[in-house]
Amino acid sequence: MAGPGDFDIQWTSERSLRVSGPMPAHAAAGVLRGVSGIRDVVPTEGAVYLTVDPLGDVTPDKLAQKLKGVEGRPAPEPRVHEIAVCYEPPHAMDLAEVARLSEMAEHEVVEAHTSTEFTVAFLGFAPGFGYLTGLPERLHVPRLASPRTRLEAGSVGVAGPYSGVYGLPGPGGWRIIGRTKAVMFGVEREEPALLRAGDVVRFRSITAREFDA
Repeated sequence: MAGPGDFDIQWTSERSLRVSGPMPAHAAAGVLRGVSGIRDVVPTEGAVYLTVDPLGDVTPDKLAQKLKGVEGRPAPEPRVHEIAVCYEPPHAMDLAEVARLSEMAEHEVVEAHTSTEFTVAFLGFAPGFGYLTGLPERLHVPRLASPRTRLEAGSVGVAGPYSGVYGLPGPGGWRIIGRTKAVMFGVEREEPALLRAGDVVRFRSITAREFDA
């Protein structure tokens, strides 16, 4: 069932709702967090998925009214993260290929990546992995034909319209252009993931010596 106004709010199961509309998913997620009866809020690229208390009184109409009540208001200031990245060997294993595919010099790829202000659209794939939007179109390159079986935590990659940082060691198919020591996911922290949907991320280039210090 669609909700009133421009928001489309549908039950996907007896405990789950899908919300989409004119507001970016990460912004809608910020509005819906803390609403009584909602147990979990997961923004994706084009929608927000909610897990609700089956004994609560959450309905599509109530959620639509909640969203329309804040639509058009100035968005709160996002959190800003500056993440230091080494774009030098051995951490930038695909930088040369990304430069070739983009018809740019390697230093131009780094300059484009570090001069971009990214927004965290949503988190997924692996703990702490944020899908960062804003990547210049020239850097939109395809994933690797065969994913690597293991990447180190902190590997910084690009794939399609996104950039992202692997929070934990594991397999990955994105093209790696650098690495950071920033801890993207830590179970000891009250909020394990460093990034939230809606946060702003800027990357800063550091040398291999600085990375190893």
